[in-house]
Amino acid sequence: TSSHTRVGILNNPSSKIKEDNTAIARGILAAFLTQNNSNLKSFLSKLSKEETAKSLAAGTKIVKFLIPGMDGNTFEKKYNTLGLDLIKTHQMFCHEVLKLLPGQMAVISNGR
Repeated sequence: TSSHTRVGILNNPSSKIKEDNTAIARGILAAFLTQNNSNLKSFLSKLSKEETAKSLAAGTKIVKFLIPGMDGNTFEKKYNTLGLDLIKTHQMFCHEVLKLLPGQMAVISNGR
């Protein structure tokens, strides 16, 4: 309801973190780091579709899902260099600080 809303995502995977099972998580993180808000929203909507997940699991490259207006070169460079350590850090924060079980989801709000 407000243009001043902020969204953040923490990854809390339930399985062992590997390159082949983190395509969506790395895509989301790369998009957050490289894209403007309007492109980010559209891209995240596209990534959240089940058929996108199935296609990525089958080996489709994530760049096939970029939307018009995205800075594809910057996104691809960040996506390809984004290590798994960031996702592991998210996972550790979820377990140690938020006390979530592996794979457990939560919504955290900090508003007025």
